[in-house]
Amino acid sequence: MATINYYSPEGLQKLKDELQDLKVKGRAKAAEDLREARDKGDLSENAEYDAAKDAQGLLELKISKLEEVVGNARELDETNMDLSKVLIMSKVKLKNTKNNAVLNYTLVAEEEANLATGKISVKSPIGKGLLGKSVGDVAEITVPAGKLQFEVLEISR
Repeated sequence: MATINYYSPEGLQKLKDELQDLKVKGRAKAAEDLREARDKGDLSENAEYDAAKDAQGLLELKISKLEEVVGNARELDETNMDLSKVLIMSKVKLKNTKNNAVLNYTLVAEEEANLATGKISVKSPIGKGLLGKSVGDVAEITVPAGKLQFEVLEISR
């Protein structure tokens, strides 16, 4: 059974654009590489042709996996989401209870995660630990470095 993942409109469009790019430009480049390698002589001893065939196979595998992801993707409608709990697409302001550092994260699907922009996956340890929490709750989260405690200060969309 396929897993359904939820995406922001921008995140889903990015996946669709990547898939389209692989299908059009990626396949055209793979065909061109095969054509060039084929023109270099005997295929039974042509390592460049074998490498081009392998690259084409990997491209098709990537396209297949991305088609599955896009096929099981659902776009989130943020207008009807509960603001009282941390859910996917929540913007969360947290306080580390140990050092009082204040952090801001947006919980997103795994493919959209980017720590540099403050987007963490709902499948990450911190994301999992925050799901379902309300303002004022303290989440105790086990990470590779040990246990951390975060107090939820604010939830928004």
